[in-house]
Amino acid sequence: MGRVDQDVLPGMDDAAGAAPRSGAPAAAAAEETGGVPITAVLPVARVVLDLQPAHLDRSYDYLVPEPMSDDARPGVRVKVRFGRQEAGGYIVARLAESDHDGRLVPLKRVVSAEQVLTPEVLELCRAVTARYGGTLSDVLRLAVPPRHARVEKEAPGLPSDDSADEDESGDEPDEDETTADETGGDDAADAGGSGDLRGTGPGPEAELPAEPGDWNTDPGGTGTSAWAPYLGGEAFLRRVLGGDGPHAVWSALPGTDGTRSGSRSAAATDSTGGPSASSSGALVPRWATAVAAAVTACVAGGRGALVVVPDARDVVRVRAALDAAGIPAGPGGHVRLTADDGPAPRYRAFLAALRRHAPVVVGTRAAMFAPVQELGLVVLWGDGEETLAEPHAPYPHAREVLAIRAGQAGAAYLLGAPGRTVQAQAMLASGRARELAPPRDTLRALTPHVRALTSVELAREGPAAAARLPSVAWRVAREALELGPVLVQVPRGGYLPVVACSRCRVAARCETCHGPLGLPHADASPQCTWCGRMAGGWSCPECSWTGLRSVRVGSARTAEELGRAFPGVPVRVSAASAPAGVLDTVPGTPALVVSTPGAEPVPEGGYAAVLLLDAAVMSGGTHLAAGTEALGRWLAAAALARPDGRVLLVGDGAPGPTQALVRWDPGGFAARELSERAELGLPPAVRVASVTGDRAAVAAVVDRVGLSGENVLGPVPVDDGAPGSAAPPDVLDGTAPVVRTVLRVPLDQGDELARRLRASMAVRSARREPGTARARMDPEEIL
Repeated sequence: MGRVDQDVLPGMDDAAGAAPRSGAPAAAAAEETGGVPITAVLPVARVVLDLQPAHLDRSYDYLVPEPMSDDARPGVRVKVRFGRQEAGGYIVARLAESDHDGRLVPLKRVVSAEQVLTPEVLELCRAVTARYGGTLSDVLRLAVPPRHARVEKEAPGLPSDDSADEDESGDEPDEDETTADETGGDDAADAGGSGDLRGTGPGPEAELPAEPGDWNTDPGGTGTSAWAPYLGGEAFLRRVLGGDGPHAVWSALPGTDGTRSGSRSAAATDSTGGPSASSSGALVPRWATAVAAAVTACVAGGRGALVVVPDARDVVRVRAALDAAGIPAGPGGHVRLTADDGPAPRYRAFLAALRRHAPVVVGTRAAMFAPVQELGLVVLWGDGEETLAEPHAPYPHAREVLAIRAGQAGAAYLLGAPGRTVQAQAMLASGRARELAPPRDTLRALTPHVRALTSVELAREGPAAAARLPSVAWRVAREALELGPVLVQVPRGGYLPVVACSRCRVAARCETCHGPLGLPHADASPQCTWCGRMAGGWSCPECSWTGLRSVRVGSARTAEELGRAFPGVPVRVSAASAPAGVLDTVPGTPALVVSTPGAEPVPEGGYAAVLLLDAAVMSGGTHLAAGTEALGRWLAAAALARPDGRVLLVGDGAPGPTQALVRWDPGGFAARELSERAELGLPPAVRVASVTGDRAAVAAVVDRVGLSGENVLGPVPVDDGAPGSAAPPDVLDGTAPVVRTVLRVPLDQGDELARRLRASMAVRSARREPGTARARMDPEEIL
């Protein structure tokens, strides 16, 4: 791989003593290297360093000492001298000579001979850097997890459960590790690269499709029953089996199909040190079974697969489905890779994929860079979930990262969700993907009856229509409780997360940080939901009244109210703030299950009824994706109902998502949203970037980008960066007001905008300009 050229920025004519002389000979003079003998074979190592300043984001050349020559291969971690400090990095190439003027210094040491940065992952990291206008070191920090020395020294193959448990007892990562966050691989060297991990393609038994482009032709039974209900589903599997790389946007059917997890205990650990696949005998959602079928087809074709889901509960469900499909955890099967598992299990799973011990990786956002060998299928479930958006620079979204990765690898890409994001719809509209969806008659047979209880619908109820649980909903819940459990979804957790003055209705705020006050439980004093300070002596600043009323009702208060409305009926709460936390499953016996979005437990046999409360709150956000997010959360809850069950949407939700829920048509709603955004010049019809910080600093960054007119929106003031506001806390210093400028360009100019923004931030870093500024491509707060 050749060196990435970059213009020299102001003040950076000599790069901290790390640059070699132009045409440096293979054997450098001993006096120039402090007496260290230099290898005569490919004596120059090109290194990407883990450096924070944007203007230092480039590769550097170092000499390779003779004792390190065998270990200093592309993809290994190294330590080098950079100016007066020691820096970590990765070798990306071995060269015969350097092309840069300056003095050459030798590598300080090779941290480990493990080639953790594969050529494919490095290529992906460079593409993500270019798309999001970040630095390569930031992306590598997300891609390659911190080194764990004991795990790296374990015998080849996946260790047993006992050894995994031992390793979790408090081992610290190796002191020589390079700082990193997520998952990674090896590097791309066109010279001197050893350790090629590429394997063979699909085996000879993989039958190629006769019509690769025709997804609606019966492929002759090579698919599985899990994909038979979808138009083109079996043909998609056949193309995956045959080594093709189709891209699809998938609308999954609701409910379960009878597949159950294995008999292992949920408290057990598997061979990667993480929890076992799932609880004994728990039902697996239909979407997870379909994912497992797609992965099975990919593995049968001789390729690896990567499955990324929003949270650990979904990881458990997919792994249970893989177990049932004959791809168990362990050697030759699948591994779990999540950031929450801790350094030892995460690095163990990373190495299992890197060393070809497991062809399938299942994980959360941390797994999107996993070094799966011979990648043939990439699956992303629930792309509208906020957990799939990386909170660290350069803030990539798993949807875009995996799309880039599938394109580079020639792999199939399967993007599924309960609803549909506008970004997924844009893939269909542009022809980059095909739709996999069931026929309407199949969908009607498997979906419950949905009814929206709006104020117009409830007008004849009189004053009772204003109740949070109208009499119609109460009657439906009472009747359903004779048949099984009833799910009640509420937008917020806690007791009363937001309160206001009971006389003048002014929101109650903290006197210290001005955050909203809430009540953690019935007998508690008001407490700030931002800083946690108690406000027992609160009085309204407008009318001096001390009484409070609820503005938002949380899951705990809802459970309390339902307990009084349905005496003798068990009430279970599934929420992060609940005493029992998030429940995975519930029995099929009559009970009320109160849940926040995303925390809905899977019931035995499905819910007899689902009540979706506070529709106006759920769909009333100001960001562009408020409607599609609300619809996705409603559909995810409604999908857990029995086919003969009932779903009630209570409240005056936004008309678009409300009608789409009643029709069970997320694709139609996303298509309409995309059309409207295209007319208004809003993403994803255009690419946008935001620059947030001090007014002067933001202006300097934006001026260097070189856009003007309607392509520059702002600057406008933003909130104070406290929880729930739009301003990032890392750009606040408490003195200067924070502003935001939005830059907008056509889609085909998005990469150029990212390049200019990156260059402008590099100049700011090199000049050490005062103030604070943060640049972000495709900011989530706008999308």
